[in-house]
Amino acid sequence: MHNRSNGKSVDILTPLVVFLIGITTIVTVESRARRLDKRVRGLEYKIDALLKHWELEVELPELADVVALARAGDDVAAVKKFREATGAGLLEAKEAVDRITRDR
Repeated sequence: MHNRSNGKSVDILTPLVVFLIGITTIVTVESRARRLDKRVRGLEYKIDALLKHWELEVELPELADVVALARAGDDVAAVKKFREATGAGLLEAKEAVDRITRDR
């Protein structure tokens, strides 16, 4: 009877350990993704500042439609097009379109 209780303990413990390892992995990956995202945003800010300082304008060919839509006042379509072209999130796309409309 003593062996059966040990078997049940192991049966219960295994899913718990797997669950805890899974949660730890998810939290670690999410944390790293947030740090990398923050670094990328910082680099983009610096690049934008340098381009503005040197009065350079860089337009990617695939973003020409985004610029045209934003300058025409169709911000929603511009955000959608930006997300399709770059794979960016909603906030990043909105900020990019805002920068375009601000620089009209």
